[in-house]
Amino acid sequence: MSIEQQNITRQRDGKTTTSFTQRPLAHWVKALAVAGVAASPLFSGVAMAQESAASTEALEEITVTGTRKLIQDQIAIKRDATTIVDGLSASDIGELPALSIGEALESITGASSHRENGGATEITIRGLGPFLSATHMNGREATNGSGDRSVNFSQFPSELMSKVAIAKSQDASMIEGGVAGVILLETLKPLEYGKQRVQIDAKANYNPDEANVDNSLQSDLGYRGTLSYVDQFEFGDGQAIGVSVGAQQQSISQPEAEYRGSGPSSTPTSLWPCLNDPTNTNEGFFRGSSGDCEDQVSGQTNQGYNTAIDPNTGKAVSDGTPYAWTGSTRGFRQNETSDERDSFFVALQYQPSDAWDINIDAQVSDRIQAEERHDLNFDQKRATVGVTGPSLLVDSNNQIIHWEGDGYIYAGGEKFSREENYEGYGLNIEHSFNERLSVNFDASFSQTNREELQITNDARSLTRERITWDMGKTIPNITVQDYDVTALEGYNRFRTRIDREAVRENTIEAYRLDVDYALGNDFITSIQGGIRTSALRYVEKGAARTEITNTSWTTETVLGSGLTISEACGIDFPESGLLDRVSDGNLITNVDANGNVIAQGTGSSFAAYDNQCISNALNELNGTTFAYPGVTLLDPGATNVSEDTVAAFVMANYESSFMERSLRGNFGVRIVQTDVESVGYRAPYVVTTDPTTGVLSLDPGTGIEAVKGGGSYTEYLPSVNFVWDYAEDKIIRGGLYRGMSRVEPADMGYSREFISADEDSNPMTVEDLLAGAEGSGNPNLKPLMSWNADLSLEWYPTDDAIFSAGLYYKKFLGGFEKRTQLENFEVDGETYALPITNDVTSEQTSNLYGLEITAAYRWDSGIGVKMGYNIADTDFEFEDGLYGDTYTTDLNGVTTQLTDGLIAPASVPGFSKQVFNGQLYYQIGDFDIAAIYKYRSSYFQPYTSDGTRLRYVDDVGTWEMRASYDINDHVKVKVEGINLFGAPKVQYYFEEGNLGEVNDYGARLFAGITVKF
Repeated sequence: MSIEQQNITRQRDGKTTTSFTQRPLAHWVKALAVAGVAASPLFSGVAMAQESAASTEALEEITVTGTRKLIQDQIAIKRDATTIVDGLSASDIGELPALSIGEALESITGASSHRENGGATEITIRGLGPFLSATHMNGREATNGSGDRSVNFSQFPSELMSKVAIAKSQDASMIEGGVAGVILLETLKPLEYGKQRVQIDAKANYNPDEANVDNSLQSDLGYRGTLSYVDQFEFGDGQAIGVSVGAQQQSISQPEAEYRGSGPSSTPTSLWPCLNDPTNTNEGFFRGSSGDCEDQVSGQTNQGYNTAIDPNTGKAVSDGTPYAWTGSTRGFRQNETSDERDSFFVALQYQPSDAWDINIDAQVSDRIQAEERHDLNFDQKRATVGVTGPSLLVDSNNQIIHWEGDGYIYAGGEKFSREENYEGYGLNIEHSFNERLSVNFDASFSQTNREELQITNDARSLTRERITWDMGKTIPNITVQDYDVTALEGYNRFRTRIDREAVRENTIEAYRLDVDYALGNDFITSIQGGIRTSALRYVEKGAARTEITNTSWTTETVLGSGLTISEACGIDFPESGLLDRVSDGNLITNVDANGNVIAQGTGSSFAAYDNQCISNALNELNGTTFAYPGVTLLDPGATNVSEDTVAAFVMANYESSFMERSLRGNFGVRIVQTDVESVGYRAPYVVTTDPTTGVLSLDPGTGIEAVKGGGSYTEYLPSVNFVWDYAEDKIIRGGLYRGMSRVEPADMGYSREFISADEDSNPMTVEDLLAGAEGSGNPNLKPLMSWNADLSLEWYPTDDAIFSAGLYYKKFLGGFEKRTQLENFEVDGETYALPITNDVTSEQTSNLYGLEITAAYRWDSGIGVKMGYNIADTDFEFEDGLYGDTYTTDLNGVTTQLTDGLIAPASVPGFSKQVFNGQLYYQIGDFDIAAIYKYRSSYFQPYTSDGTRLRYVDDVGTWEMRASYDINDHVKVKVEGINLFGAPKVQYYFEEGNLGEVNDYGARLFAGITVKF
């Protein structure tokens, strides 16, 4: 609806209320309220409430802008919605109060983010991770390049968004997919905006940490420029056309310094629980000969603490044995960074008459992130006889706090780039046949492409050096003996790896047809129904790597240019004061045999190289030319998933009264049918018969063949919502619904290989030859389901104030476990059912309880506050795939425990028990200033390269501030800053308290000017 929201003081029953007046253009767009229900139902309540406000005489007009207006709109969105919704609505272009969509969403009660590169990326709702939520752009699903269903909000400029909100309860008309909630993003509709505007928004970016970095990728000062144009054209024959165009270019740095330990990556892991038993000289830190602590002197390698079940005790083989977590290496990383983004949004709205409303919109965003990384790493898992074990100190979290031994020192780095391209297109047509019947058709296409390129170089010290490290306040401090880590000539055995990976394409094509019929009776006011089809495709090509290693190449090896590697590729260390915010002083101290400090090699810098130069040099020495390897879909490591969904819903909207007070809401059901097909690729197999014995063997053929798997499911999603206005300014709101969260597309791959029978069994038939199958990915994974209940008590004493408290409950139906199932495979034209053990959706049930509080108030002095708090608890358990309790269920349904877990299970991925955001603002006249604090308690974030491994992110609180001044009606100046006090991100591996990584970001500051005509 084309409505300009103007606060007008009115008198009714002795109370001051807020109403809205229509602009003249509203004559042509009055049907847009119904369109809003179809495209974004949770915002429609605000518009309809504005249109139906009492038309009493206006006594005084008051224009409210800035922070106060934003908070008033937040309150109005919550008050007028039928479901439980919190959101932000910008009355003008570029007025969302944040530097990114992620930061804007964090200001909503119960929302928090996972931080990457210092900014908000994936959003969690009520402490539940992005896996359990969904994101809709203009009422449609949006793609991403991560292989999951979350959205990287850094991809979209906040300046070009008009509304963001979170629906925490759902109704039948909403697209399925969010157990925790649904994030709603809307771009501006030009006729609804209702005025002509040309606007330029220019921001300069300065990051204080960047002043300490000699950044080869970006200057000390970045920028962000936005240009937008909105206009409307009315014609005498009753037609109206609106156009909105926006473009943004961003070029900034994202300084980040890191302490890094080896992570819980692939099997076997590079982070081990090594035995710390003085009586055991066969393995661990007290082994009888120097070597890696996870390897046995006599026996197995890659062992460490053994969680396998001892049949004699029913417990782990190593049960009761002390241990300590030990990474292959620990060290420091310096980063040079660049983040460039070009975005373009366009919307066209055409209304040929009162009965038609046609919207076409498009969003395009291209983003390139680049990093030059410089690393210094130290061996740690090697145990030195008579040194490491006796000197080892371990805390209560089994974390090493003092370590000594002999190990290699590695100097290296990485050149990394990620390009991500997003395109979204939509067509929405609404037609009102009469006052009762309207139909809405929507077609959309969304596509994201991502590609990552990386060069990884390293060289190690000539010999093993004596290393000591002690845990400091936040990160360790390293001491080396008679070794200068800054000397370029001190390293040899150069290696370079050239990777092209994460080459992904994610597309969603969807069509929707909705019908709304107004009944006009005393209870059921209208019936809505509709059908939606969508086709998702996720493709990830197999990663490719080129690796060059030569143990004889050192920094003094001469290249064709006549220069040595160190002369050609060595650079000055690019940063001063590396990690000084989280360290206890010097990162590295160089001492002699008597413990005296040697100045050379003591400090917080180390040998650094130009990564591209090193890789070029090693290719030259190898007789090859540098090139990133090509990738193909026809690769055993590729993923090719298609997911087709048909959904239909019917919903009744009702209005009545209870105890002489208004009661409204809706009830309905959504039915969702989903079919999944996944294509895997492998070498073909040929069954060969020995001509003499008749024994069969399974031999690999040549080339690549495609194999297919799949699955399907149908789910019913009923919902009921009510809003009871039990007093003039008080509401009781509630909802009950069944929700679903689909499995990530990347987890539905279909990599399969055969397990052939033992050669000694002399198989004579194919049935005897094929013992089973193995592989990864499961296209038959079912969604995680939940029953959800919400009850909220809300008080709205003024337009500037709200006090609400809500209770919510979620009963999860499903978890993930290993289970043996039969799958059909075709061999030589015949179909065979073979057992395979894989991840499946279990029938596990768990519960979550939460309390959510929102409060806002403004005093006449111009000072106002707003806060949101969420606290929750759950009994959901997520076992680590390597060191947790693991089970397998055979074909007969018999479950057997395989391992007795060493570590406690985590909770729901992304679950934080407590989330808080608070804002203190002051606004008088043209001056507006606000301070914001955001807090999130610790949470489980699955490890990136293996989602079954436990990784925890420590609790963190960050401060932000923004201020603006309207010079006149056309010019505004503003400053903004996030993470003002440089709060780091601290990560723990396997167990909370076992330090894995610290990311030190620093503050990010912006200053800008907005000019509008």
